[in-house]
Amino acid sequence: MRIALTHNLKITGSAEEAEFDSPETIAAIAGALERAGHEVERIEVSGPASRVLARLEALQPDLIFNTAEGHKGKTREAFYPSLFDELGIPYTGSDAYALNVALDKSLTKRVLASYGVATPRARLVNRTTLDSGALDDVSFPVIVKPNFEGSSKGIHREWSVCEDAYHLAEVVERQLARFEAGLLVEHYVAGIDVACSFVDGLKEASGARPSSAGVPEGVLTPVEFVIDPQVPGSYNVYDFNLKHAKPERVTRRPAQLPPQTIERIRSLTARVVRALDLKDHARCEFRVAPSSSRNQGHDVYFLEADGLPTLQPGASVFVAAAQRGVDFDGVIRAIVRSACQRRGLLQLLEGGAQRRSKRTALRVGFTYNMKRGEAAAADAGPAGKAGPGAASDSEAEFDSPRTIQAIASAIESYGHTVVQLEATPDLPRALTAAGVDVVFNIAEGLRGRGREAQVPALCELLGIPYSGSDATTLSLALDKGLTKQILRAAGIDTAEWQVVTTGREKLKPFRYPVIVKPNAEGTSKGITSASVVKDEAAARAAAKQLVDRYHQPALIEEYITGREFTVGLLGERRPKVLPPMEVVFVDPPTYPVYGYEEKQSDTPRVRFECPAQLTPSELRRIEKVARDTFAALACRDVARVDLRMTKDGRVYVIEINPLPGLTPDFSDLCVIAKVAGMDHRMLIGEILAGCLKRYRDARATSPQAGLAAAPAGGAAAVSAAVPAAAPAASPPAGATASPGSQPAPGSQPAPGSQRTPGSQPAPGSQRTPGSQPAPGSQPAPGPAPVGAAPLGAARPSLPSTNGEVVGP
Repeated sequence: MRIALTHNLKITGSAEEAEFDSPETIAAIAGALERAGHEVERIEVSGPASRVLARLEALQPDLIFNTAEGHKGKTREAFYPSLFDELGIPYTGSDAYALNVALDKSLTKRVLASYGVATPRARLVNRTTLDSGALDDVSFPVIVKPNFEGSSKGIHREWSVCEDAYHLAEVVERQLARFEAGLLVEHYVAGIDVACSFVDGLKEASGARPSSAGVPEGVLTPVEFVIDPQVPGSYNVYDFNLKHAKPERVTRRPAQLPPQTIERIRSLTARVVRALDLKDHARCEFRVAPSSSRNQGHDVYFLEADGLPTLQPGASVFVAAAQRGVDFDGVIRAIVRSACQRRGLLQLLEGGAQRRSKRTALRVGFTYNMKRGEAAAADAGPAGKAGPGAASDSEAEFDSPRTIQAIASAIESYGHTVVQLEATPDLPRALTAAGVDVVFNIAEGLRGRGREAQVPALCELLGIPYSGSDATTLSLALDKGLTKQILRAAGIDTAEWQVVTTGREKLKPFRYPVIVKPNAEGTSKGITSASVVKDEAAARAAAKQLVDRYHQPALIEEYITGREFTVGLLGERRPKVLPPMEVVFVDPPTYPVYGYEEKQSDTPRVRFECPAQLTPSELRRIEKVARDTFAALACRDVARVDLRMTKDGRVYVIEINPLPGLTPDFSDLCVIAKVAGMDHRMLIGEILAGCLKRYRDARATSPQAGLAAAPAGGAAAVSAAVPAAAPAASPPAGATASPGSQPAPGSQPAPGSQRTPGSQPAPGSQRTPGSQPAPGSQPAPGPAPVGAAPLGAARPSLPSTNGEVVGP
């Protein structure tokens, strides 16, 4: 089966991420699913739902294995199941309603009271009820818990248990400031914590004693939590610190209780599961205390239910499953089987039925500019970047053959056919002839301040959806001066600046030092530690040097002293903000600079910390500035924002790069994505997902032809407008070619840029009748695939029964 593993990834270890899954847990679940023969795609759901939606629509999974907790609000656990229901995609676990009820401890208690489940006396306290006397006539001792939290968030051994009204009022006031949705003030029961897990369909061990009447097989052996007696604290409370910071101080073991108490706990668990309608996998937590009655050994009190319990290796469910001889993989398989049985997917699980949806493989044009200088060949290291020995930075923004192959392989891994297209002056003909459905673009362009916009503009002319930002955004973002004007108009802080064209202009009264940069270059070209100057004369000299070297204006801006960060973003209108990465300068000079040499090679002068060490307020400010910058420039799919934060916490935008490097394990964005749980393949899939959504949307508006026959302004229009488009067409008599219209030296397609094996047109993609070349036209040189439609022909459409698209 094709399974999407939806999850929230724990990155920082903060309390806000306490319920999220660690990278190790997600790797363990994915490994178990893969060992069971499934095709697994990990989808980290933090961020805007539109991005998750695009990924799921592109992937079209047979089943979603869901562990996503959600991020905010009282209904956070219910959000993603609701989304999955709306999409019509089956998923593991309980539905939105059950998760909503289970997360609300007070509501759960009220529901279970009618089912005869004993719980400690409790009341919900919030600002409204507090004013009406919610803390009056409380019977002490009590324990104060957040009502809508799990993972023991907000629970502490030292002060959560209150023995008098004064202490209670103090704790409630403190906790309501943090957990505004409400607190549960519950009678404290002295005893031990016991968890009882439910995994539907998990069979009893061979030879084991049958379950009690009415107790499903899936109700496992209760597990108790034994806290090291050396842990300080007056009360036996399994708190947040023990659960997350010092888990080694707690032992999980099968509950050492009389058989009748064990069966009582299992029976209550079965009752709770039925009452709350929990599915596939759940956990109930109880407090067990010596009975005050002489006739019974122990009293059992229900505390809470978890409809989305952790699957961290070593968790209580696996301790209990081991008693039946079932390992980690067996538990994961049982959860999948239970969900498939409920959803009518058992035949698919067992290989006896066709998948519920088929994806259509697309022809993906992959546009790039390739490094081919001697330095690239001699100095490219494992990451494929030119080393410090590079004699020229003319190809600094281009990609090495190794990077290009890594990206192509990532796209192909999603089932697509990749047609490699180097962005040379021949690209218009090659792209039209290639018959691609979409374009994955990383091309930097050859010349001019609008060079990064050349491929997107061409795709728009031909009506081909493409990845990344549009031509307008790429043109604006490459021009640092224009970018700053837009940011300033949007109320986003950026250093005071001036663009100069000669170096002789009258300069603003800057606060020195200033830093001088080329106005329309990336990859920190032209930027070194010498770029920071302390007076006007030096600024003029540095600007004139850059103007002469790069044949473009120079930017002079005030140097911002502070910490430097780079932030990756994925998505569109409300992008997902990846963890900020700090550029830490080692033994820094007075004015450190993250310059060209530092970006091109591993250097001891800088190191990187991701996620950056930030306070919650600092992190919120950085994320807001990055998101606002992304929106101000109308970026889409992917971008990286470079920032500096001063000592007083003010965040300044240095620049934004909507076409960031994608070299595996080297480029800043790839390093950041890896920390966020995305390997290189997944990162490429995230970027491609937006492009595929636009492709589907375009097909939906023109279902008959999709994008196969380009509309006005598409390939046919180009053919009509340029009938004599042979590659060696001569200018009319008396006409001369305009300067700059010839291919730049070295821009011919290099060996290796031709179409790779396996990129032949898919069945059904042959050219249609009437698509022969015009008289006198010649086949285009370069990487156009054999048999592809020539200039002016309709791009072939692929057969599909349902219009679904292969995607990441």
